[in-house]
Amino acid sequence: MGNIKISGYLTTLQLTRGFFVALFASLFLYLAWFGWSHPLPNTIFAILALYLLLRGDRKVWLVSGFFISIFWFWWIMMSFRLYGFPWAIPIGIFLMALVYAILFWTAALLSEVIEKHFHLSSLWFKALFLLTVSGIHPFGFDWFKPELMLTESYLGIEKWHFALILFALVMAIKREKLRYLILVLLAYQPTIGSSDIHPTPDSISEIEIVTTYIPIAQKWDPKMLPKQVALVMQEIDDAIRRQRELIIFPESVLPIFLNREQSLLSLLRDKSHNITIVMGALKWDDGVLRNSTYIFKAGELKIADKVVLVPFGESNPLPKWLSNQVNQIFYDGAVDYKASAKISDYSVNGTIYRNAICYEACSEQLYQDDPKQMIVLSNNGWFTPSIEPTQQRLLLQYYSRKYGTMIYHSINMSPSYVIKDGKVIWHANL
Repeated sequence: MGNIKISGYLTTLQLTRGFFVALFASLFLYLAWFGWSHPLPNTIFAILALYLLLRGDRKVWLVSGFFISIFWFWWIMMSFRLYGFPWAIPIGIFLMALVYAILFWTAALLSEVIEKHFHLSSLWFKALFLLTVSGIHPFGFDWFKPELMLTESYLGIEKWHFALILFALVMAIKREKLRYLILVLLAYQPTIGSSDIHPTPDSISEIEIVTTYIPIAQKWDPKMLPKQVALVMQEIDDAIRRQRELIIFPESVLPIFLNREQSLLSLLRDKSHNITIVMGALKWDDGVLRNSTYIFKAGELKIADKVVLVPFGESNPLPKWLSNQVNQIFYDGAVDYKASAKISDYSVNGTIYRNAICYEACSEQLYQDDPKQMIVLSNNGWFTPSIEPTQQRLLLQYYSRKYGTMIYHSINMSPSYVIKDGKVIWHANL
């Protein structure tokens, strides 16, 4: 009874194993979401998920990919409710899960083919897939990184750490001797654990990081614009009184084409003689829409445009003829944003900051040249309430650990924070 066939294809055992692989691979995320994250269970669950997955056949892999996609990325479809299509949420979740199910199934199938024809254990190919799958980006979406499970664990997140962990697991399975798992200790990172939060660390004592809580429906309501402008001006004046040198606002804190608002630009330039202002707003560039960061400093203005656009949300990755149809149906015919061809850096009081707007801060592309400081502006209102802000934070911690980047993150609809050496050192809730 414990191995009943379902529709002649999956057995209950395969379905159960695949589900638990996905569950163990996702617990790090949900523990962090509930505020219960700790390096020890995160380490155990990650090792257990990888171990069970490597032991599974192609059907277990199919089920694992399906449920991992759901557990990790169900929140992506939350934006449909804001466009008036809540009925599309389960359809979108299923289709996305199907993509990852096919991806995992294909990897397991190829591993079995290689074992049959080349007499090389399928375990090695499965391990190679897990090591490199972070480079596979369905529709340009690159948030799936198995190493993310290790971000708040006792193990390293570099590729060589992950390769060592996978090697230890493969050897333990092949030799049927768990003692090979001792090799996992070589990936131990004793200085990395859970976050180390302080009320006001010295590293941000002269920086004001603003958190706003403006729902999307209000943010894009023209009637609410005066209140949003007033909020920005009040925050700037308060920061000047507190003698801050830099104030950072979230993405699209002013949901207008700010470069066309000359009176407002003049007012912000004047205030920037007393404090450097970094804020998100839209940019109209001769008929081209851009999502941008405006940097006001000593009366001067620099605009840094977004480089990596959100698939479907800002730029449709489908062929042009199909893209136009999708935009017409789901986005009222809105045209896509345009990405900048160049990553932007800017200087504030002698410190160089890498510019990043929301989604792109979680892309490897933004970390070329190992930036030491990064300012990130986000609007998480499209996906809250959900696990998205937590997953975004973990990805930023991952990149901070990997590249040594200190990240200052100003957010709408979830708390802002600062990350250093992969740890959250300041949080707006404190």
